[in-house]
Amino acid sequence: YFAMTGLHAVHVLAGMAAVGWVLVRTLRGHFNSQYFGPVDYVGLYWHLVDLIWIYLFPLFYLIH
Repeated sequence: YFAMTGLHAVHVLAGMAAVGWVLVRTLRGHFNSQYFGPVDYVGLYWHLVDLIWIYLFPLFYLIH
């Protein structure tokens, strides 16, 4: 339980750092209509973390 929750927390923190990195680069004007790949990749990563949490929550909290 604690290992899976901790591992997920590490990924959430990494995702938050990545979102912050994209935010800083966006405010500096690094992205435009031709170059926006990192924004897509960070969004996909964040949704993957969300999807994993949707499966972890019932597995650890509702079954226990």
